[in-house]
Amino acid sequence: MEQYRTRPAPHPQRPPAQRRGAPTAAVPAQGGRPRPPLARRLPRPRLTGLGGGLFACAGMVLAGGISWLLFDSSLFVYGLLFVPVAAAAALWVRPADLITAPISAPIAFAAGAWSISGGSGGFGGQLMGLVSVLSLHAGWLYAGTLVAALIAVVRKAVLIGRRRLPRRVA
Repeated sequence: MEQYRTRPAPHPQRPPAQRRGAPTAAVPAQGGRPRPPLARRLPRPRLTGLGGGLFACAGMVLAGGISWLLFDSSLFVYGLLFVPVAAAAALWVRPADLITAPISAPIAFAAGAWSISGGSGGFGGQLMGLVSVLSLHAGWLYAGTLVAALIAVVRKAVLIGRRRLPRRVA
């Protein structure tokens, strides 16, 4: 009677120290360079498309609150905070969901602008204040969306280049 393996065999190309979950302290990478220790590397979260959109919305609601509390609803500060939030959302989204980064950036801008729109007189007044903010400060909206779109396009081009590289060599 044969006994079958219950665990998969270890990956033949990776040494045991480079397996998932093991700490990587100065273990040479495939290129021959030693990798920096785990504590010195930047975090590489990979958000889904929905997670990236929620991250951007939460960041812009926080930026709107900061602008409202500290800077008396300054739209310049809000727009200045929008560009890095849109860039971070585009950098941290998964490669499969890159298209969602420039789509979620304007939605996040509108979600955070609600708190600093300055409308009065009920729901209609708040909505008109939001429309005014979106129309008068469209430059910041376009700038952040453009940054997110450029980051997504460059990341996609790098991914396509990495996929095609082995075909050219072989």
